[in-house]
Amino acid sequence: MNYLICLAVAILGGLLLSRVAKKLHLPAVTAYLVAGLLLGPFCIGALGVKGLGFGSLEEVEAVSIICQVALGFIAFTIGNEFRLSQLKSMGSRAITIGITQAVVTTIVVDIILIAVHLIAPNVLSVSSAITLGAIASATAPAATLMVVRQYKADGPLTRLLMLVVAIDDAVGLLLFSASFGIANALEQGSISLIGILVEPTIEIILSLGVGALVGIALNYIERFFHSRSKRMAVSVAFVLLAVGLSDLKFTIGSIHCGFSLLLLCMMAGTIFCNICDTSEELMSRVDNWTVPMNILFFVISGAELDLRILANPFTLLIGVIYILARSAGKYYGSYSSCKLTHCNPAITKHLGITLLPQAGVALGMALTATSLSDGALVRNVVLFGVLVYELVGPALTKRSLTLAGEIKPEGKTSARRQNDPKLPVIIHKTNP
Repeated sequence: MNYLICLAVAILGGLLLSRVAKKLHLPAVTAYLVAGLLLGPFCIGALGVKGLGFGSLEEVEAVSIICQVALGFIAFTIGNEFRLSQLKSMGSRAITIGITQAVVTTIVVDIILIAVHLIAPNVLSVSSAITLGAIASATAPAATLMVVRQYKADGPLTRLLMLVVAIDDAVGLLLFSASFGIANALEQGSISLIGILVEPTIEIILSLGVGALVGIALNYIERFFHSRSKRMAVSVAFVLLAVGLSDLKFTIGSIHCGFSLLLLCMMAGTIFCNICDTSEELMSRVDNWTVPMNILFFVISGAELDLRILANPFTLLIGVIYILARSAGKYYGSYSSCKLTHCNPAITKHLGITLLPQAGVALGMALTATSLSDGALVRNVVLFGVLVYELVGPALTKRSLTLAGEIKPEGKTSARRQNDPKLPVIIHKTNP
């Protein structure tokens, strides 16, 4: 009962704050994250009132499966962007930009943090600097997608952005596996080619393969149903299946095998959208069904941020350096790769800013990195970065898409009035 009340309060709190965010011209995502911080164990949750916020990080962790499911639906939706028509027009460009910006970001953060190590070796180790450089490559698809949905952004920049964000996950996984393997080698004195090259490659191949099978199976099963609601239910069931499968882990000899939730669900969405004639309609209906879940995803994400990291000056100092270095890497990596692929000026100028949000994938990498000698510092630096990026990133993404002319001015027509046939629809004109 306590958890159900908490979830109800989380949804309502996020929605109410989104009204305030709209007055301030901020994306709803920012409001949901702030609601999570307020309802978390370091604000309202600390009062200890049952049902009013999350009293501890353990309580937040208990409902984290909602975040996994929401992320699965988000990845499945992003797979919709990989239609053959899109890939033919900008597939090679997206791959070039996706790889280049991630590698440049890792190199820039590595160089700057290794310099910090040389200046203050007792504060940050080389292994942690290398690991943070790889984590910096990761971009959060959830916040970006929510901004695009809320403002119905569309255009060359938006379409390229969605492809790059999807590609970024696979590239980030490879970079992190290689960097973390090197970091372990520096600390333990031995290097494992299996951990650096074989395991991440197998994870990507397994995720894409199983995701493709899920997409094919979904297309086959949904043909037996003609009701829109039942076909939507089948789609939801298969996304839940994909999320569940992504959590499987097994060992073949000395090789540890697993799956990437984002890649598996993304591939399922990609295959389904390219072989199902009615996928557009089904995607739209699934999107509407998942709105409350997406709100909970961001509220819970805000609640699980540990604000105690703000009390450590070393964490804040390295965190600020990490944020500045990563931002420079993302911007100039995107800028140079856009120039290389002859993108139009609007994309070249604004794409890097839209890639700043960072959340779940980076936190997962940071959790793995806690096995390093100063892994707690790595985790806290990433937590601080996520706190800043998730609060500021969506607003910057909205600004960049608006300046690129891909977000239309917000209207003031009431949805209730618009859907009521008895009431006249009032259209407020805005100057172009």
